[in-house]
Amino acid sequence: MPLSRSLSMTSLSGLLPAWEEDQLPVEELLLFEVAWEVTNKVGGIYTVIQTKAKVTVDEWGENYFMMGPYFEHNFKTQVEACEPPNPAIRKAMDALLHNGCRVHFGRWLIEGSPYVILFDIGSAAWNLDRWKGDLWQTCSIGLPYHDREANDALILGSLIAWFFKELTDQLGDKPNVIGHFHEWQAGPGLILSRSRKIPLATVFTTHATLLGRYLCAGNADFYNNLDKFNIDREAGERQIYHRYCLERAAVHCAHVFTTVSQITAVEANHMLHRKPDVVTPNGLNVKKFSAMHEFQNLHSTNKGRIQEFVRGHFYGHLDFNLEKTLFFFIAGRYEFSNKGADLFIESLSRLNYLLRVHRNDMTVVVFFIMPAKTNNFNVESLKGQAVRKQLWDTAHTVKEKFGKKLYDALLKGEIPDMNAILDRDDFTIMKRAIYATQRHSLPPVTTHNMLDDSADPILSNIRRISLFNSRNDRVKIIFHPEFLSSTSPLLPMDYEDFVRGCNLGVFPSYYEPWGYTPAECTVMGIPSVTTNLSGFGCFMEEHVSDPTAYGIYIVDRRFRSAEESCNQLTQFMFSFCQQSRRQRIIQRNRTERLSDLLDWRYLGRFYVHARHLALSRTFPDKFKMDQMASLKTEGFRYPRPYSVPPSPSASLHSTPHHSDVEDDDDDNDGEPYNEEEEAERDRLNIKAPFVLGAVPEGKKKQPGESGN
Repeated sequence: MPLSRSLSMTSLSGLLPAWEEDQLPVEELLLFEVAWEVTNKVGGIYTVIQTKAKVTVDEWGENYFMMGPYFEHNFKTQVEACEPPNPAIRKAMDALLHNGCRVHFGRWLIEGSPYVILFDIGSAAWNLDRWKGDLWQTCSIGLPYHDREANDALILGSLIAWFFKELTDQLGDKPNVIGHFHEWQAGPGLILSRSRKIPLATVFTTHATLLGRYLCAGNADFYNNLDKFNIDREAGERQIYHRYCLERAAVHCAHVFTTVSQITAVEANHMLHRKPDVVTPNGLNVKKFSAMHEFQNLHSTNKGRIQEFVRGHFYGHLDFNLEKTLFFFIAGRYEFSNKGADLFIESLSRLNYLLRVHRNDMTVVVFFIMPAKTNNFNVESLKGQAVRKQLWDTAHTVKEKFGKKLYDALLKGEIPDMNAILDRDDFTIMKRAIYATQRHSLPPVTTHNMLDDSADPILSNIRRISLFNSRNDRVKIIFHPEFLSSTSPLLPMDYEDFVRGCNLGVFPSYYEPWGYTPAECTVMGIPSVTTNLSGFGCFMEEHVSDPTAYGIYIVDRRFRSAEESCNQLTQFMFSFCQQSRRQRIIQRNRTERLSDLLDWRYLGRFYVHARHLALSRTFPDKFKMDQMASLKTEGFRYPRPYSVPPSPSASLHSTPHHSDVEDDDDDNDGEPYNEEEEAERDRLNIKAPFVLGAVPEGKKKQPGESGN
């Protein structure tokens, strides 16, 4: 079941798409974006709407508004209350207020400072039974009383539809209104608005189908059976049939239906029985993550902080060279199979075997950053950091004493006797410090006391493969079952700093509609592993000719068996371990340059296309657009870096030994590389459509250079 190409990129500098002659007249329009996560962080949709806000405000200015539920704490800490700039909005809010439904208006204190309209669900809850009746009369969907989330979604949707009715009555024919609804929680507002024939151009975006997430969480063979599932029965058995009906009704009521990736488009076509009109990939505000060409220095600095933690965690067993240690990590919600943790752990066992068999001197320390139920930090982990600090203090004390005696001797013109410069007390202090590092147990696999240790999926599988951080293992595992924080007494680092300090992010997800974790790695210049079942992986496969050369390793979990996928992931990690330090630096430079592909300044144009399409379908007399035409693009393909040889194996050393020391003089390792020249070439590639065989002016084509 091959993925179809719908909206591909040709040019990211303004040729996507070429609509200069019929840009939307935003001064004559109002755009409302509706989501449960406006000012309310729950999951990934919060990141989407928060990071996209700046680009949308730059385009729409005072005519852009976000809508969502009101939560007092969030409003007080994230929103600056103010008056609406548009009198019609003020009157529509007053109509709800006069009927006992509280509505709050202000600016969300994020980049771009968008206006937000927040509806107090509690103040309108007394209407719930009446609104349930309206929903049943409208579309025969009934909501059970015990599903509070669905009931709250109905209250929010009813308030939003009421608001849009009052607003459009005030506005008349001008300006026209666009409503963009995200996910099923916003669906009731769209359904009720359409059923009441409110003059509103509607867009509905699903970031992941409800049933798809449930089926994958239940370990179903999802992608091989997409066309075989009895959708109604599956939803009923999971007691989410009413939610599924809301989602499906919203999809079919919307003028334009969008999803975030090609893989989710395939899923939505089967689960919701409508092919998406537009694929709107998720972006990032790249400026927030850019480090002004200092990302290599930031990597070195933050890697040093991780090394300090590792010194403490492995005290007494620190028999590996930290300068020849790579840090891998996986992070996200604790969905063991969906996030690919099962495949990752099995691959780590095989990687450990390969490193031992090939007598590779590289050590890999792997972090699992996934929140789980815990009591607190375990004593052994805290003790390790205390021992490390004590050793540091001891070494510092002896160093100060040694330095003073050396300084005094040199002032006298003498070369001191190194055997006499430290007295017996100094040696006693150092010996006591060394004895304090002795431990009779192995370094702990987890940093916390787990509430259900025996049934925890990660720990159970680590026991199965017997990776217990023993001296013989070349792969060490640290499970940190909490999100990272700079205030932690154990690993005091924010997530962004931690990512910058790692060498490779590994996200072999089975179900990942988009995948912000590898995208964040990319904009910070950290190579990552993803899959062709994630939206990010599909996006990179479609738009980059040789993702591996740019540090994006894509595991095939769609057309290969689990065993083959596991071997492929193992080989990716083993090949990464064989790279020299210089090769890793070059790869990080290439990875960071891909960040332009993920910038909302470019990806936001797909949202522009969706809104334009919605307006043309709602108000065809005022907004003309060819309904059958997609974006005016050819297939954009970000080409292989010119310095990469045609054979992947040729970029590795021919000898099995790759020490970091040799890399200082390692200018002839098979990769002709000029950072400025390659960066300029990549900038040209991203600003113009890629033509097969094209070479920048004044540049000779490299021998063996690929053209695709």
